[in-house]
Amino acid sequence: MLNIYKSKEEASHAAALHFVEHAKLAIEAKGKFTVALTGGSSPAGMYDLLTTEFKDQVKWEKIYIFWGDERWVPIEDERSNAGNAFKDFLNKVAIPKEQIYPMYKDGVSAEDYAKEYSKIMDEVLEDGRTFDLIFLGMGDDGHTASLFPGQKVIHEKDKKVAAYFLEPQDMYRITLTAPILNAAKSIAFIVFGAKKADALYEVVKGEKNIEKYPSQIIDPAGELMWYVDQDAAARI
Repeated sequence: MLNIYKSKEEASHAAALHFVEHAKLAIEAKGKFTVALTGGSSPAGMYDLLTTEFKDQVKWEKIYIFWGDERWVPIEDERSNAGNAFKDFLNKVAIPKEQIYPMYKDGVSAEDYAKEYSKIMDEVLEDGRTFDLIFLGMGDDGHTASLFPGQKVIHEKDKKVAAYFLEPQDMYRITLTAPILNAAKSIAFIVFGAKKADALYEVVKGEKNIEKYPSQIIDPAGELMWYVDQDAAARI
């Protein structure tokens, strides 16, 4: 479902409410809530609300945190999705540190940690593959997670977590793959800004071309929600 809001603040509020409601449902049903976070600037407003307005509405000790993707850089690096999430969100709520799983580990390769991350998912997720909720962003090139246009990883079928060297960025990336993303009970895209307008139109309304617009590959078994502002939705 495409939800268009007047501002990114209103969209962030709706996304935060989505987090809270799904956390409550999962915890009531099975005693824990598994969620994968997105990177970039899009979740910043949601994080702020989760640590203020909604903070007392969540049983944080029952939450298990993963990520949809990551740059293979130390958590202290300003480019780290996990590092930014700790600073803006996770350090401000009472989630046990052993229930937070950054997509980075010192002293190992990205490929080896992708295998290790998959094993962590085997242990924590109810069936080893189904998240209660995954948040995703979308780049102005139509990518989501680390599924970038023209990359082989878009078509990965066997691995739950993949690592590869992204030549245009001259760095390794690690990402959940499309089968795992689509196994989620709920996926919530957070997309803001006029720079995303063309890509959002193509992903939502255009002809299917996952090589060019990898976000089109997201077609979950559960619900799919878009939280976007008017600028991002300008062409829709």
